Amino acid sequence: MKTYIRGIFKKIIFKSDRGYIIGLFRVKETNDENLKDYENKTITFTGYFHELTLEEKYVFYGEIVNHPKYGFQFNVTEYEREKPTGKEGLVEFLSSDLFPGVGEKLAISIVDTLGLDALDKINKDKSVLNLVPKLSTKKIDLIYTNLLKYNESSNTIIYLSELGFSMKDALSIYNVFKNNTKNIIENNIYIIGDFIEDISFLKLDEIALKQGIKEDDKNRVKSTIIYVSKNTIFSNGDTYLEYIDILKNVELYLKTELNSEYFSECLEELLDEGKLIKVDECYYLTDVYTSEKYVAYKLLGLSSLENKKYKDIELSIKKFEHAYGIIYNDKQKEAIIKSLESNVLIITGGPGTGKTTIIKAIVELYKTINKLSNERLLEDVALLAPTGRASKRMSEQSGLPASTIHRFLKWNKETDEFAVNEDNPASSKFIIVDEVSMIDISLLSSLLRGLNNNIHLVLVGDYNQLPSVGPGEVLKDLIDSDVINTVHLDALYRQDENSYINILAQEIKDNTLSDSFLEQKSDYTFLKCSSSSIKENLKVLSNKLLEKGYDYKKVQIMAPMYHGENGIDNLNITLQEIFNPFDISKNELTYGDVTYRENDKVLQLVNMPDENIFNGDIGIIKKIIPAAKSESKQNEIYIDFDDNLVRFEQKDFNKFKHGYIISIHKSQGSEFDTVIIPICSSYKRMLYRKLIYTAVTRAKRKLIILGEAESFIFAVQNNNEYKRKTSLLNRINEILYSETKK
Repeated sequence: MKTYIRGIFKKIIFKSDRGYIIGLFRVKETNDENLKDYENKTITFTGYFHELTLEEKYVFYGEIVNHPKYGFQFNVTEYEREKPTGKEGLVEFLSSDLFPGVGEKLAISIVDTLGLDALDKINKDKSVLNLVPKLSTKKIDLIYTNLLKYNESSNTIIYLSELGFSMKDALSIYNVFKNNTKNIIENNIYIIGDFIEDISFLKLDEIALKQGIKEDDKNRVKSTIIYVSKNTIFSNGDTYLEYIDILKNVELYLKTELNSEYFSECLEELLDEGKLIKVDECYYLTDVYTSEKYVAYKLLGLSSLENKKYKDIELSIKKFEHAYGIIYNDKQKEAIIKSLESNVLIITGGPGTGKTTIIKAIVELYKTINKLSNERLLEDVALLAPTGRASKRMSEQSGLPASTIHRFLKWNKETDEFAVNEDNPASSKFIIVDEVSMIDISLLSSLLRGLNNNIHLVLVGDYNQLPSVGPGEVLKDLIDSDVINTVHLDALYRQDENSYINILAQEIKDNTLSDSFLEQKSDYTFLKCSSSSIKENLKVLSNKLLEKGYDYKKVQIMAPMYHGENGIDNLNITLQEIFNPFDISKNELTYGDVTYRENDKVLQLVNMPDENIFNGDIGIIKKIIPAAKSESKQNEIYIDFDDNLVRFEQKDFNKFKHGYIISIHKSQGSEFDTVIIPICSSYKRMLYRKLIYTAVTRAKRKLIILGEAESFIFAVQNNNEYKRKTSLLNRINEILYSETKK
């Protein structure tokens, strides 16, 4: 039986454009024992609604949620207006806000005249209202029209649900299309995806096929083009596609060959509609093309501004060095000075070259030169990074607050929009962004749109690391352009003579690997073993680390692939039994084919800015509460992300996975005390220089490589990574060329 609360809608606290509402509801009746105490009391509710009328009676179906931040709530998944019954109910309904101008006296007259089946009679024939004394034609039309609207909205929601849409999706669709909903469904269901991003193309296509759409229907082909284009650019990191790539992927999805003339016609229509842009023989999704163009325009504009000059800046650096016991080399000093005097600067270098150690100096000198108080400094300067872990590391190393880019831009989860934008730019005057190699073209464009045109901007990152997950290769393209002022840090700083991690990273980057990589160092070990014995050797190594007192929370194992005997998914099962074996005192539950237990290490898979956790964050399961014992009557897992406790219900368990071993891609922006990298021939198709470089540079204190020396050598020598199709350089050159012609 579905849990429900019956009562009166009292107040809206928050309402989004998409119909998401947080409000107050006075409960009159419920079938849930846990809610009995709320009868004749007010409860907070959340959910998606196509319409709610204050002081009207409703039945809400859903579940209890005890949110760690917002407290006890009722999450509504379905709802219905309480149907009026009896004379009192009908009078109350007809005199409600649904029928403006109809007061209680007139409502009584309608019911007395037409009887208890008044609504059915009006629905069938509005002329019956002529029988009601002193009822004007205008009010007759108003009552009839509003009653039709009320019935139509309810019927449309039912219609959408029967097609296969969830209640949330049905409400979202109705809120956008209203009375035109059925027409949209029947003529071009795929239009829905243009207005409501949460409803996937796959869902729309599934429903369209059930409704009997032809496999090569033009609307279907055009929507498939957009779908596969998005998939391809996010899978490969490209910012544009070529004709043959689109055609091949569309035919693969549709499982049919398309006439080339017909396919070209579909492409042309998408170009006319502004959903695609074609430059030469390259096809772009419009928002990606616009992002590339805007980034080029904004950064060239900043770089063209006249540089500032500060007197005695070198003396200020010397004073800072003396105060903090630091000695900067010439390149670092150049980076500090140019950061303060240029409107835009890129600082790049590998691990151990001092990128992050100069951030504190840049900020402190900015404060001194501009004679700022601590309060004013925090208003003027923002330190940003693409992930929560990277921003936390930035803050720890600089001693200053840092934020994720999403949080700085005030991302709205409901609308997927940033509140800080061109129309509402940030007030900051000086921005330093770390781990820029992780930032895709869309996020950088959004950041630049939220900054003033005279901002001081410093972009920090490692040219040789893996590029962003999303489209583009921003840092590399900007540096390769030779237009944006760039300082290359190359001097290595070692903790002691036997420290080897940074030297190894440098050798990998330069493809100058020496035989030293097989030698034992104070911070480095290469343990030889065959591909077939990776798992057993990893078990032995993990047990030894535990015996020596290593904290498994600070030991991170990472590999290139998820599948196979030595894949991440398989090894996580083995490692769980070593680092967190079954214990009767620990709660556990199974989700799919994975068993989670308290004290498990887990990896966050998606951004959840409202909870301040991001893709790639590592957490520890602190508490598991089975549905039978939880207040929400749902399985609950509480995960601690660096002292940030986040509650997950079962519907959200797909947002994390075991993190004893993670992918090298997911490790970007993070550093770990101890890093273990299994490497073998079974990973061969994923072994290339930039990947291994990124993995090695995640280690702070100890690096252990386990596997085959020849596979490691192959990876270092293999520079044949996928070359992304990007055109930021072209956009920069276009703007420069147009400027020179003026």
